[in-house]
Amino acid sequence: MTKNQKVLTWLEEMKALVKPDNVVWITGDQAQLDELRKEATASGEIIELNKEKLPGCYYHRTAVNDVARVEDRTFICTPTKEEAGPINNWMDPKEAYSMLGKLYDGAMKGHTMYVIPYIMGVYGSPFAKVGIELTDSIYVVLNMDIMTRVGNKALEVIGDDGDFVKCLHAKKDINPDERYIVHFPQDNTIWSINSGYGGNVLLGKKCFALRIASAMARREGWMAEHMLILGVENPKGEVKYVCAAFPSACGKTNLAMLIPPEYLKQQGYKVWTVGDDIAWLRMGEDGRLWAMNPEAGFFGVAPGTSEKTNFNALESTKKNTIFTNVALNNDDMTVWWEGLDKNPPENATEWMGAKVNGKEYTASGNKLANPNSRFTAPASNCPCISKEFENPQGVPISAIIFGGRRAKCAPLVYQSRNWQHGTFVGATMASETTAAAAGAVGVVRRDPMAMKPFAGYNMADYWGHWLEMGKKLGDKAPKIFHVNWFRKDENDEFMWPGFGDNMRVLLWILNRCENKVEAEETAIGYVPYVDDINIEGLNIDKKTMKDLLAIDKKHWIEDIEDDSTGIKKYFAKFGDRLPKEMKEELSTLEKNLEK
Repeated sequence: MTKNQKVLTWLEEMKALVKPDNVVWITGDQAQLDELRKEATASGEIIELNKEKLPGCYYHRTAVNDVARVEDRTFICTPTKEEAGPINNWMDPKEAYSMLGKLYDGAMKGHTMYVIPYIMGVYGSPFAKVGIELTDSIYVVLNMDIMTRVGNKALEVIGDDGDFVKCLHAKKDINPDERYIVHFPQDNTIWSINSGYGGNVLLGKKCFALRIASAMARREGWMAEHMLILGVENPKGEVKYVCAAFPSACGKTNLAMLIPPEYLKQQGYKVWTVGDDIAWLRMGEDGRLWAMNPEAGFFGVAPGTSEKTNFNALESTKKNTIFTNVALNNDDMTVWWEGLDKNPPENATEWMGAKVNGKEYTASGNKLANPNSRFTAPASNCPCISKEFENPQGVPISAIIFGGRRAKCAPLVYQSRNWQHGTFVGATMASETTAAAAGAVGVVRRDPMAMKPFAGYNMADYWGHWLEMGKKLGDKAPKIFHVNWFRKDENDEFMWPGFGDNMRVLLWILNRCENKVEAEETAIGYVPYVDDINIEGLNIDKKTMKDLLAIDKKHWIEDIEDDSTGIKKYFAKFGDRLPKEMKEELSTLEKNLEK
């Protein structure tokens, strides 16, 4: 398959370690993938769904103890603990290789090892990187075929001497006590064992595209970010692109596939999806920042996805999609999850495999679908996929948007004063918890740039890299903004409608990028004048808009000073590694609030 000695030597080492019965190279050929689907269907690893209603779609169920990413079992292995930083789990690389080597010894006996060469990014792109994942799971092969560009073309890219990211996955016995997802940034290596769940085993996704790529990007002078990419087309046919980073439960996928409100649609505005989760960004020859989505598919959370909440995401799942841990409708072999509609199937198989009466089961307070159940869908299925999706150069970025869920603190939207201040805005980004199951409701959780679980090295150094990128970009750097769709009034009601109406805020952001509109300078940055966000057709008056844009100094001071969740407390974790620019920005914010 390849003459690349680095690939062949590594493959022989891994075979000697995990001892598979057979080795199969994945070529990307559809006939080969079809044979694997037949084999996995025959073994029960996947179930074929209704060929007419969901053509090319399959169902998979993971172990009950294996349904989500496991942050406490995820490690960054750098030569020193300081390099991994205070918010990553760290293990010494030698210790990690030794411990995991014992777990992997013979882990694929009786199994076939599938060798999956894959490209992250568009074939032929200067952004693109290659990985090779070894796995004993056909489910992983089929998901990787949707999420990445799999097959011989990846081997072409690395040629006879090129480098690649080395990914090893073994299901073993799905023992949660011996489950590890471990990253070796210096070696461009990822090892995952004792899991079969997508986020832990599709190693091109968060493991490569963020944790390893972020370390790679720092070395090579680019950026790997947990960001959506979307294009806004105006009535003249001009398209401007933005990247946006949000912690979970803040509407990231909904924004990525946004449908403009009716009055803007009638004027000719459109939104195009380039990516829903990850952006790789580089400085182009023109000095601007260009972004590309390294993925080829969507790995979306199913519950809550409906025609009403995210029409385009739901449409993306109608063919050639793999559903994981949702419910089965046994009458017609389709799928169902909470939030899809209000009609759970009467004759259902819930996500753990039990046959139930759907209505009785949901009435008892249980869930037919796991709350973290997923769909893996080709991006090409999305009705609003951008025509630039396969552009090897990516798209030029006008704005970067950070966002969080804050009931009182952050206004609907504000703009940073410059790139350095914008880096501080991203570094101090936070959301408030929404469910009692996650602890107390309303607790502030810091999630800088939405990268807390995904930065492959010390977060303070990551902020330093952002600052360096800003210096390189100079006056061509994208403008940086912060949004908050979740501001609440005195009755604890949301003040902003969200969803498609977020387009109104995007238009203000793009107007600011083009110097088409003024803004009010405040203690925290530039805030819109009330009349500059169009509220036509909304049940919102100017007083409400004023409240949405108001800055309550008391809440901001609390956000800085709080003993457990404040910015000062958070920054203190990083000690002397915290960039001086972050200290300067904090000091400026404090002084501004005192005025």
